[in-house]
Amino acid sequence: MLLVTALMATTALGIDLMLPAFPDIRSEFGMPADSTKVAWILTAYFLGMAVGPWCFGPASDRFGRRAPLRAGLVLYGAASIVAALAPSWPLVVASRFLWGIGASGPRSLSIAMVRDRHEGDSMARLMSMIMAVFLLVPIAAPAIGAGLIAVLPWRAVFWFPAVVSVALLVWVRRLPETLSHERRRPFTFRAVALAGKEVVTHRQAMMLTLAMMFLFGIMNTYLAGSEVLLGDVFGYGEWFPLYFGAIAVALAANSLSNSRRVQRLGLNRLIRRTALVGAVSSCALAVVSYTNGGHPNFWVFTAVLTLTVPMAQGLSPLCNTAAMTPLPHVAGTASAIIATVTTAGGALLGTLSNDAFDGTAGPFGLHMAIYLGIAGLFVALGTTGRTADTAH
Repeated sequence: MLLVTALMATTALGIDLMLPAFPDIRSEFGMPADSTKVAWILTAYFLGMAVGPWCFGPASDRFGRRAPLRAGLVLYGAASIVAALAPSWPLVVASRFLWGIGASGPRSLSIAMVRDRHEGDSMARLMSMIMAVFLLVPIAAPAIGAGLIAVLPWRAVFWFPAVVSVALLVWVRRLPETLSHERRRPFTFRAVALAGKEVVTHRQAMMLTLAMMFLFGIMNTYLAGSEVLLGDVFGYGEWFPLYFGAIAVALAANSLSNSRRVQRLGLNRLIRRTALVGAVSSCALAVVSYTNGGHPNFWVFTAVLTLTVPMAQGLSPLCNTAAMTPLPHVAGTASAIIATVTTAGGALLGTLSNDAFDGTAGPFGLHMAIYLGIAGLFVALGTTGRTADTAH
């Protein structure tokens, strides 16, 4: 479990380590101090993560999980080095896109490896436990990034993931292959198309995938918008690493709690209850965000945000489990489709909400509520009726 968690954590490391460097990036490339253009550091990465699974998922259904996993780690490290050396903003963005493609390998194949060995409530419990450990990275990464910037040039936040990728390449040599030869599928256009058709026509899988897309939009809104929100709206920009880490603690605690609750409630009931709580809390966040002319009380806003974001984040691995459960025979392709839809759609949704920033907290809270409400609708469609029975 620890190695799978570390592999999934490469995704978060490529995101959260960058956040404290946003002011330096703006200065380096001549952006205004409050520019949201810097969010392309995240958007390009997410778009790469949306494309990459189509390289790694179907290939892993044919060749096993280990070889594509190693290829992803190599690309991850190489792209981070290119970003560290890039002299221009367009080249940084392009390298971040390639970096995201590399990151999609460990991310999607880790989920496929878990699905190879587990299903249903057992998989949901394991995924929630992995997510709880995984969230140590968002807790620590901004502080690590700030520490690196304090003693080294800001591009150290690009060099550090390259070092991590080398360490993981050594570690994965101990990883056993989880896909047996008899379960492998041909790596042809027709075979991939047939597997893809099976995934996209499965109501439960696709409804929950669309729910995850809006949940990812919430997380992208939070990741890209919280730094400028904390600095420009509340004037506490120097608190950002501590603030981000404190909310990440709430995320980890909620994921750990989900790993226990799924045994008591069952996967689908837990998904529906979490979606309901998230929808209510996000509506409260929208209302609070518009108080005092869009400059709400900091502590009230933080309290509601600390409830809303963990609900959205904790719901995602549960939906992922329910979406993957009926598709064990095409787990790599299913993981690729899920990752592509959720990452590309979520990145664009996050960009839409961050572009709406007007110097107040209002658009941030409103988009959170809209996205969680729509996610809740797709959850209802995906966890009721005949198709939901396969998730138990």
